[in-house]
Amino acid sequence: MANPNINIDLNAWFADAQDQFRGLNPNEPGQWPILPKIAAGLAAGAVMVILGWVLLLSSQADELQTERDREPQLKQEYQTKLAQAVNLVELRKQRVQVQEYVTQLEKQLPGKAEMDALLSDINQAGLGRGLEFELFKPGQVVVKDYYAELPISIRVSGRYHDAGAFAADIANLSRIVTLHDLNITSVQASASGGAKAVSSGGPLVMEATARTYRYLDQAELDQQRADKAKKNAAKKSGGQA
Repeated sequence: MANPNINIDLNAWFADAQDQFRGLNPNEPGQWPILPKIAAGLAAGAVMVILGWVLLLSSQADELQTERDREPQLKQEYQTKLAQAVNLVELRKQRVQVQEYVTQLEKQLPGKAEMDALLSDINQAGLGRGLEFELFKPGQVVVKDYYAELPISIRVSGRYHDAGAFAADIANLSRIVTLHDLNITSVQASASGGAKAVSSGGPLVMEATARTYRYLDQAELDQQRADKAKKNAAKKSGGQA
Protein backbone atom coordinates (compact mmCIF):
# COMPACT_ATOMS: atom_id res chain seq x y z
CA MET A 1 0.00 0.00 0.00
CA ALA A 2 1.16 3.53 -0.86
CA ASN A 3 2.21 5.75 2.00
CA PRO A 4 -0.23 8.70 2.23
CA ASN A 5 2.39 10.87 3.90
CA ILE A 6 4.42 10.97 0.68
CA ASN A 7 1.45 12.27 -1.32
CA ILE A 8 0.81 14.92 1.28
CA ASP A 9 4.47 16.05 1.23
CA LEU A 10 4.59 16.21 -2.59
CA ASN A 11 1.40 18.18 -2.77
CA ALA A 12 2.75 20.59 -0.22
CA TRP A 13 5.99 20.96 -2.15
CA PHE A 14 4.19 21.69 -5.43
CA ALA A 15 1.96 24.14 -3.66
CA ASP A 16 4.97 25.91 -2.15
CA ALA A 17 6.67 26.03 -5.58
CA GLN A 18 3.61 27.56 -7.18
CA ASP A 19 3.43 30.12 -4.41
CA GLN A 20 7.04 31.17 -5.16
CA PHE A 21 6.10 32.01 -8.75
CA ARG A 22 3.14 34.16 -7.74
CA GLY A 23 3.38 37.93 -7.49
CA LEU A 24 6.93 38.19 -8.89
CA ASN A 25 8.15 41.73 -9.55
CA PRO A 26 10.03 41.72 -12.90
CA ASN A 27 11.83 44.92 -11.91
CA GLU A 28 13.43 43.29 -8.86
CA PRO A 29 14.56 39.79 -9.87
CA GLY A 30 17.15 39.80 -7.08
CA GLN A 31 14.36 39.54 -4.51
CA TRP A 32 12.71 36.54 -6.15
CA PRO A 33 12.57 33.24 -4.32
CA ILE A 34 15.12 30.58 -5.16
CA LEU A 35 12.99 28.55 -7.59
CA PRO A 36 12.09 31.51 -9.88
CA LYS A 37 15.76 32.54 -9.91
CA ILE A 38 16.87 29.07 -10.92
CA ALA A 39 14.12 28.84 -13.56
CA ALA A 40 15.00 32.29 -14.98
CA GLY A 41 18.71 31.39 -15.10
CA LEU A 42 18.00 28.13 -16.88
CA ALA A 43 15.64 29.86 -19.34
CA ALA A 44 18.21 32.59 -20.12
CA GLY A 45 20.93 29.98 -20.60
CA ALA A 46 18.69 27.92 -22.86
CA VAL A 47 17.84 31.01 -24.95
CA MET A 48 21.52 31.87 -25.35
CA VAL A 49 22.40 28.33 -26.33
CA ILE A 50 19.55 28.17 -28.81
CA LEU A 51 20.42 31.56 -30.37
CA GLY A 52 24.11 30.65 -30.67
CA TRP A 53 23.23 27.29 -32.15
CA VAL A 54 20.86 28.83 -34.67
CA LEU A 55 23.37 31.49 -35.71
CA LEU A 56 26.15 28.92 -36.02
CA LEU A 57 23.96 26.57 -38.00
CA SER A 58 22.86 29.43 -40.28
CA SER A 59 26.43 30.29 -41.29
CA GLN A 60 27.32 26.63 -41.61
CA ALA A 61 24.21 26.07 -43.74
CA ASP A 62 25.29 28.85 -46.11
CA GLU A 63 28.75 27.35 -46.45
CA LEU A 64 27.24 23.92 -47.01
CA GLN A 65 24.96 25.26 -49.75
CA THR A 66 27.92 27.02 -51.39
CA GLU A 67 29.89 23.78 -51.45
CA ARG A 68 26.87 21.91 -52.81
CA ASP A 69 26.58 24.47 -55.61
CA ARG A 70 30.26 23.90 -56.45
CA GLU A 71 29.83 20.16 -56.57
CA PRO A 72 28.75 19.88 -60.27
CA GLN A 73 31.63 22.11 -61.35
CA LEU A 74 34.14 20.12 -59.31
CA LYS A 75 32.79 16.87 -60.74
CA GLN A 76 33.17 18.24 -64.27
CA GLU A 77 36.74 19.38 -63.53
CA TYR A 78 37.50 15.97 -62.06
CA GLN A 79 36.18 14.18 -65.13
CA THR A 80 38.15 16.49 -67.43
CA LYS A 81 41.37 16.02 -65.50
CA LEU A 82 40.76 12.29 -65.27
CA ALA A 83 40.37 12.09 -69.04
CA GLN A 84 43.56 14.12 -69.48
CA ALA A 85 45.41 11.87 -67.06
CA VAL A 86 44.25 8.76 -68.90
CA ASN A 87 45.30 10.28 -72.25
CA LEU A 88 48.42 12.00 -70.90
CA VAL A 89 50.84 10.00 -73.05
CA GLU A 90 48.82 10.67 -76.20
CA LEU A 91 48.47 14.36 -75.35
CA ARG A 92 52.22 14.65 -74.92
CA LYS A 93 52.75 13.07 -78.34
CA GLN A 94 50.28 15.52 -79.87
CA ARG A 95 52.07 18.41 -78.16
CA VAL A 96 55.38 17.31 -79.66
CA GLN A 97 53.75 17.00 -83.09
CA VAL A 98 52.23 20.48 -82.82
CA GLN A 99 55.57 21.94 -81.78
CA GLU A 100 57.27 20.28 -84.74
CA TYR A 101 54.59 21.62 -87.07
CA VAL A 102 54.97 25.14 -85.69
CA THR A 103 58.73 24.87 -86.11
CA GLN A 104 58.27 23.85 -89.74
CA LEU A 105 55.98 26.81 -90.34
CA GLU A 106 58.45 29.16 -88.70
CA LYS A 107 61.16 27.89 -91.02
CA GLN A 108 58.95 28.93 -93.95
CA LEU A 109 58.99 32.51 -92.70
CA PRO A 110 62.02 34.39 -93.98
CA GLY A 111 63.96 36.89 -91.93
CA LYS A 112 64.30 40.54 -92.79
CA ALA A 113 67.58 39.87 -94.62
CA GLU A 114 65.94 37.19 -96.80
CA MET A 115 63.01 39.31 -98.01
CA ASP A 116 64.88 40.66 -101.04
CA ALA A 117 65.66 37.12 -102.17
CA LEU A 118 62.00 36.13 -101.73
CA LEU A 119 60.82 39.11 -103.80
CA SER A 120 63.28 38.08 -106.47
CA ASP A 121 61.89 34.52 -106.40
CA ILE A 122 58.35 35.83 -106.95
CA ASN A 123 59.54 37.96 -109.86
CA GLN A 124 61.50 35.08 -111.39
CA ALA A 125 58.47 32.78 -111.04
CA GLY A 126 56.50 35.11 -113.31
CA LEU A 127 59.30 35.65 -115.81
CA GLY A 128 59.93 31.91 -115.95
CA ARG A 129 56.38 31.40 -117.15
CA GLY A 130 56.76 33.98 -119.89
CA LEU A 131 54.68 36.62 -118.15
CA GLU A 132 55.40 40.32 -118.42
CA PHE A 133 55.31 42.33 -115.20
CA GLU A 134 53.47 45.61 -115.61
CA LEU A 135 53.44 46.27 -111.85
CA PHE A 136 55.45 44.84 -108.97
CA LYS A 137 55.16 47.17 -105.99
CA PRO A 138 55.81 46.12 -102.39
CA GLY A 139 53.55 47.96 -99.94
CA GLN A 140 53.87 49.03 -96.32
CA VAL A 141 54.97 46.35 -93.86
CA VAL A 142 52.27 45.47 -91.33
CA VAL A 143 53.72 44.27 -88.01
CA LYS A 144 51.66 41.67 -86.14
CA ASP A 145 52.29 40.05 -82.75
CA TYR A 146 54.86 37.51 -83.90
CA TYR A 147 55.41 38.22 -87.56
CA ALA A 148 55.38 40.95 -90.19
CA GLU A 149 53.23 40.96 -93.33
CA LEU A 150 54.34 42.50 -96.62
CA PRO A 151 51.68 43.10 -99.31
CA ILE A 152 52.88 43.28 -102.94
CA SER A 153 50.68 44.68 -105.69
CA ILE A 154 51.34 42.81 -108.93
CA ARG A 155 49.96 43.01 -112.46
CA VAL A 156 51.22 40.63 -115.13
CA SER A 157 50.15 39.97 -118.71
CA GLY A 158 50.42 36.74 -120.66
CA ARG A 159 48.55 33.62 -121.56
CA TYR A 160 45.89 32.07 -119.38
CA HIS A 161 47.71 28.81 -118.70
CA ASP A 162 50.94 30.65 -117.97
CA ALA A 163 49.12 32.82 -115.42
CA GLY A 164 47.67 29.71 -113.79
CA ALA A 165 51.10 28.05 -113.70
CA PHE A 166 52.54 31.23 -112.13
CA ALA A 167 49.94 31.08 -109.35
CA ALA A 168 50.83 27.42 -108.74
CA ASP A 169 54.53 28.28 -108.62
CA ILE A 170 53.82 30.94 -106.01
CA ALA A 171 51.98 28.39 -103.88
CA ASN A 172 54.90 25.95 -104.17
CA LEU A 173 57.59 28.40 -103.06
CA SER A 174 59.61 27.29 -100.04
CA ARG A 175 58.45 30.45 -98.26
CA ILE A 176 54.83 31.29 -97.49
CA VAL A 177 53.30 33.54 -100.17
CA THR A 178 49.54 33.89 -100.68
CA LEU A 179 47.59 35.57 -103.47
CA HIS A 180 44.58 37.76 -102.68
CA ASP A 181 42.04 39.80 -104.66
CA LEU A 182 42.87 37.88 -107.83
CA ASN A 183 41.36 39.43 -110.98
CA ILE A 184 41.92 38.20 -114.55
CA THR A 185 40.75 40.14 -117.62
CA SER A 186 41.61 40.18 -121.30
CA VAL A 187 44.17 42.69 -122.56
CA GLN A 188 41.53 44.45 -124.67
CA ALA A 189 39.15 44.76 -121.73
CA SER A 190 41.93 46.04 -119.49
CA ALA A 191 42.95 48.64 -122.09
CA SER A 192 39.39 49.83 -122.70
CA GLY A 193 38.40 49.71 -119.05
CA GLY A 194 35.41 47.49 -119.78
CA ALA A 195 34.50 43.90 -118.97
CA LYS A 196 35.14 41.17 -121.48
CA ALA A 197 34.98 37.38 -121.27
CA VAL A 198 38.31 35.73 -120.42
CA SER A 199 39.71 33.57 -123.19
CA SER A 200 42.36 30.94 -122.54
CA GLY A 201 43.94 31.57 -125.95
CA GLY A 202 44.37 35.37 -126.04
CA PRO A 203 46.62 37.54 -123.90
CA LEU A 204 45.32 38.26 -120.40
CA VAL A 205 46.04 40.62 -117.55
CA MET A 206 46.15 39.23 -114.02
CA GLU A 207 46.03 41.59 -111.04
CA ALA A 208 46.49 40.40 -107.49
CA THR A 209 47.95 41.22 -104.12
CA ALA A 210 50.66 38.81 -103.02
CA ARG A 211 51.20 38.65 -99.30
CA THR A 212 54.41 37.28 -97.86
CA TYR A 213 55.37 36.98 -94.25
CA ARG A 214 58.54 37.09 -92.19
CA TYR A 215 59.33 36.59 -88.55
CA LEU A 216 60.32 39.52 -86.37
CA ASP A 217 63.96 39.83 -85.36
CA GLN A 218 64.95 40.34 -81.74
CA ALA A 219 65.21 44.12 -82.05
CA GLU A 220 61.67 44.31 -83.44
CA LEU A 221 60.35 42.05 -80.68
CA ASP A 222 62.04 44.22 -78.04
CA GLN A 223 60.59 47.35 -79.62
CA GLN A 224 57.14 45.76 -79.72
CA ARG A 225 57.34 44.87 -76.01
CA ALA A 226 58.49 48.40 -75.21
CA ASP A 227 55.58 49.89 -77.16
CA LYS A 228 53.09 47.63 -75.35
CA ALA A 229 54.59 48.58 -71.99
CA LYS A 230 54.22 52.27 -72.86
CA LYS A 231 50.59 51.77 -73.90
CA ASN A 232 49.79 49.89 -70.69
CA ALA A 233 51.48 52.58 -68.61
CA ALA A 234 49.53 55.27 -70.45
CA LYS A 235 46.25 53.43 -69.84
CA LYS A 236 47.00 53.02 -66.13
CA SER A 237 47.97 56.66 -65.73
CA GLY A 238 44.84 57.74 -67.63
CA GLY A 239 42.64 55.52 -65.47
CA GLN A 240 44.15 56.85 -62.24
CA ALA A 241 43.73 60.42 -63.45
